[in-house]
Amino acid sequence: MSRTTVSRFDILDQADLNVAVVSLQKDTKLQTWFSPVEVAGIATVASELGRNILKYGGERGYLQVTWIVDQERGSTAVEIKAVDDGPGFADIKAALEDHYSTGGTLGMGLPGAARIMDFLEIENRPRHGAIVTVRKWAKSNAR
Repeated sequence: MSRTTVSRFDILDQADLNVAVVSLQKDTKLQTWFSPVEVAGIATVASELGRNILKYGGERGYLQVTWIVDQERGSTAVEIKAVDDGPGFADIKAALEDHYSTGGTLGMGLPGAARIMDFLEIENRPRHGAIVTVRKWAKSNAR
């Protein structure tokens, strides 16, 4: 399996997040491998992860976009890592449940991201932040 990091977006304010989301929406490789609906979903997930960095991550973090090629499976995926320097998750299991929120929101962001993407993993670093990794595999009919 080969991995190539294609971009990193520092997320320090809303403008940074806007640039990241628009860049993903316009990415030609994403448009080649994924349907327009999937590209919109991937951009939505990136937006959610970036908003979480701004709201819960101490307003310090980044989104890293990586392409994965699995020669054995003959498949390609896009991976987005959201890395922040916030307090971390108090309860990861609860954070992945619909309507759970510690910030007064609807609590649908991470559960929605899990539904849109094929993979979601949270690495919790209490008092030192968190890393949320999501991955979407291209379907052969999306091209």
